[in-house]
Amino acid sequence: MKGQNRADIKIGKEVQIVLKENQQNGFITEGIVQEILTKSLYHPHGIKVRLTTGEVGRVKAVTLSEINK
Repeated sequence: MKGQNRADIKIGKEVQIVLKENQQNGFITEGIVQEILTKSLYHPHGIKVRLTTGEVGRVKAVTLSEINK
């Protein structure tokens, strides 16, 4: 599941994000959503979130383990 729709992202879900400093190389960081920062319902580059680790980035995917829950 892509991370472009705000409705797909929930606090507590495990997601894959790209941090701002990794936008060029596309390095993925996985974590649990603590806060949803994007207010709009859709963003073409991914909904911006803060993970429980404090890292902020745009969601590229909701992990497969979370889709089946």
